[in-house]
Amino acid sequence: MKIGRDFSPPLIAIACVLASLYTVLFLAVLPFNRQIAARRDYVVYWATGRQLAQHGNPYDAAALNRIERDAGFEGGASYYMRNTPWALPLAYPLGFFGMQAAALPWSLAMLGLLALSVRLLWQMTGRPGDHLDWLGYCFPPALFCVLLGQTSILLLTGAVLFLRLHKSHPFLAGAALWLCTIKPHLFFPFAVVLLAWIAVTRSYRVLAGGLAAMAGGTAVTALVAPHAFSQYFDYMRTSAITHEFTACLGDLLRDSINPNAEWLAFVPALIGSVWALAYFWPRRRQWDWLDSGGLLLLVSLLAAPFGWIFDQSLALPAIMVGLARAQSKSLAGVLACIYILIGVEINRFDLHSAAYLWTAPAWLLWYLLARAPWRRSDAAEAAGSPSSI
Repeated sequence: MKIGRDFSPPLIAIACVLASLYTVLFLAVLPFNRQIAARRDYVVYWATGRQLAQHGNPYDAAALNRIERDAGFEGGASYYMRNTPWALPLAYPLGFFGMQAAALPWSLAMLGLLALSVRLLWQMTGRPGDHLDWLGYCFPPALFCVLLGQTSILLLTGAVLFLRLHKSHPFLAGAALWLCTIKPHLFFPFAVVLLAWIAVTRSYRVLAGGLAAMAGGTAVTALVAPHAFSQYFDYMRTSAITHEFTACLGDLLRDSINPNAEWLAFVPALIGSVWALAYFWPRRRQWDWLDSGGLLLLVSLLAAPFGWIFDQSLALPAIMVGLARAQSKSLAGVLACIYILIGVEINRFDLHSAAYLWTAPAWLLWYLLARAPWRRSDAAEAAGSPSSI
């Protein structure tokens, strides 16, 4: 029988080369082009840092508007740092530098954390010498996060460090999860299973590490901005950001039924959390965070009440595990096609566009296809073992 040509290698090469070239060129121009630096999300973190350095309110609309406009931002209104208040110390150092001076180091730091996360994931899967890891380094949502100067890479790093350390250094693993709390709405199903796993396995050192990191982050926040929490709650109470449309199932459900019923956006997260607990419970004694944690992150992204394409950086653990375990080489080519399509969309559509609605389901579907063969193999091995007879 004649075997058709495998188009995966050229597709992978095209996807990775295009992503790499675009990223390198963007970062090379960034320090010399004030307009590029000013119209990225990074300018919000820098303006917040400047407010903190001047002992001002990091949620003061007029002050932020003035700082952002002076830096060259041309958006329609003031932009705020929407992360939880204990993320403010991350932006604080930016306030001591000029907007352009800190832009490149900020993005390079995110790029470095992305590289670290991919390297750790590839080592955990046992495939450190396989060139498919380039599909991790060139993951479109993560590179887009780097280019925008967003913080979702920090969440990815926290999740990866937890996967790496939860067996050997549980306290540090729990502390690493503090990074995930700066955007907690992206982790509802994952968090439900995490708490159940801690209770079942009595992994209380993970919980202690998380609580210690939260206490430390809160204390630093209180030093940097003593009134940050009350100011944040005032901002959230008067802000209209919860009515914005983002390309996720929660916002789609809310806007389809009643745009004013904000609670509808959380219905998928509730359903996803119930499913996650039902998925975990029969597997609780043999739970493997590397194999199953990625699936939980994908479901968490799919069910998130709101989220952006760059937040899908959190899909990377599942993608890396899927690449390492997939028995079909064509699946890597399919993944490269998804990369190319997302790259085209990023250059054509606004971040609020519904054009990105397909991406979170696409990561989940791809992972399930990649996962199917090794799950069948594990089931067959278990059925043939003496303990199962």
